[in-house]
Amino acid sequence: MERLREATPPLPTDAEALDAYSRAVSGVAERLSPSVASLRVQRQTRRGRMQAGAGSGVVVTADGFILTSAHVVGGADAVGSARLTDGRELRFTVAGADPLSDLAIVRADDGDLVAAELGDAEELRVGQLVVAIGNPNGFEGSVTAGVVSALGRALPTPAGRGMRVIDNVIQTDAALNPGNSGGALADGRGRVVGVNTAVAGVGLGLAVPVSATTRRIIAALISDGRVRRAYLGIAGGPRPLPPRARAASGVERGVEVIEVVTGSPAERAGIRVGDVIFEIEGERTESATDLQRLMVAELIERATVARLVREGSVLELTVVPAELEI
Repeated sequence: MERLREATPPLPTDAEALDAYSRAVSGVAERLSPSVASLRVQRQTRRGRMQAGAGSGVVVTADGFILTSAHVVGGADAVGSARLTDGRELRFTVAGADPLSDLAIVRADDGDLVAAELGDAEELRVGQLVVAIGNPNGFEGSVTAGVVSALGRALPTPAGRGMRVIDNVIQTDAALNPGNSGGALADGRGRVVGVNTAVAGVGLGLAVPVSATTRRIIAALISDGRVRRAYLGIAGGPRPLPPRARAASGVERGVEVIEVVTGSPAERAGIRVGDVIFEIEGERTESATDLQRLMVAELIERATVARLVREGSVLELTVVPAELEI
């Protein structure tokens, strides 16, 4: 026992721990601040261009593409200016916006920018240090730090007349204020793991995660100016499968259909209210967010197999998803 005690390294003092924390935060700020811009958004009105909002953005390519929140730019017709920490103020136009993920890309008129390194929010752990850099209330280059308070949160966003959910949102206690939206949430190595999107309360900020899905959205906005998604035309919620269907499928739960839109791909395929969909193209669907995640552009106008439970029996139906119109 004495030998074990001797082998255990001493704990750092409070001063040493605080110094390490400070070095981590200042290191992230030094590395990432040149890639974070303060955005001023304008719109054309009958009286000319008027100030319409402000926020933050993160440079993702050296040739001028900047990632921000869709609600910051508001629409494809917006223009504005991006101010960088080196003092440059560049004009930008909106390359593309995706309200369903609350992400947008603007294109600055100068290509000599410092691109941030994108990380992977899937690697985050609750309690991990994160640093937020943005422009709250117009104070450019502001840095705050905190921890990942929770993972897997859901954030409702408008989708036409209804609502859609951004899943796996990051919750942090790093101080966020109006103007932080579109700014960077970074890990301790200075990699962008989230795009700050909402202030839900004191000590409660939310960020859209940077992930494989986010990267596809960013690439689509840069190349096409929009994100294409498939559409079934149902509304539903999670429900456990009945025992016999559970035994036959090996799946615990699925999505119970509570509404089928008239004229939708789901109606044409014969999907009914009360059906419980548990698989699309071999992928399990245990929640509405699972269904959303699977509705990728590749499924548009493609015959797709849906497995479901109806009146206790397992059925397979072929559905041809349409393109979602926003």
